[in-house]
Amino acid sequence: MNAERAPRGIDPSRPHPARRYNYWLGGKDNFEADRVSGEAVASGFPTIRLAAIENRRFMQRAVRYLAREAGVRQFLDIGTGLPSAGNVHEIAQSIDPASRIVYVDNDPIVLVHARALLTSSPEGATAYLDSDLRDPERILADPALHETLDLSRPVALMLVAITHFLTDEDDAYGKVRTLVDALAPGSHVAITNATTDYLTPEELAAVDEANRRSGIPFRNRSRAEFTRFFDGLDLLEPGVTSVVEWRPDTPPEDRPPVEQVSMHCAVARVP
Repeated sequence: MNAERAPRGIDPSRPHPARRYNYWLGGKDNFEADRVSGEAVASGFPTIRLAAIENRRFMQRAVRYLAREAGVRQFLDIGTGLPSAGNVHEIAQSIDPASRIVYVDNDPIVLVHARALLTSSPEGATAYLDSDLRDPERILADPALHETLDLSRPVALMLVAITHFLTDEDDAYGKVRTLVDALAPGSHVAITNATTDYLTPEELAAVDEANRRSGIPFRNRSRAEFTRFFDGLDLLEPGVTSVVEWRPDTPPEDRPPVEQVSMHCAVARVP
């Protein structure tokens, strides 16, 4: 992407998680700063592109389960990222065209693409909010959210590959809890977060240094730290696990090792 064509509000000299993720997935909607940041992370964790792919595959399996098995028809996807094949609304509306989805991101490039490409089925609805997980009250107060979703009925809150951008200073648990507390009983919460649980001390040192050089604040979380996001919720089987191992649709020999992905995930029901 040409930095001279950056939309208003974009600083192409600063990396952004959504555009960096787009780079790892082989997309073209990124700037030099995003690519430099992406390569910095890859220098310490060479399988980061595989991790991005497996993380997205988890999201797709989770949406299929929630729509098909749990009967969820409303989705709130925060940290949407740049559109690519198999987005939340495509999966949900392929199961029930009347499904309704709200996407949230804080990158103007994401919102430009989303409004152009993420077209709802005639029976359903999609909306796109320019907001940040760090300000859940703003998300919950947005009129477009309430025009699209009925929070008195079950909603699936999707926080896929976003909570690790909230550091301890951001009060990650408090931000997530504010959103969860707004959900009706029978809602679901799906979260993924990077972890160093599977790494050797040498690999951990390399990852920490790579994240420091990437220019984007990042918080890996242990299994115990990740599980705290689900306090008071009913974890679905298989509980907290690797994104590779959550209800997989491929045989074990076709899945990458969890060490190469290093991403915790879980889906839980709001009682």
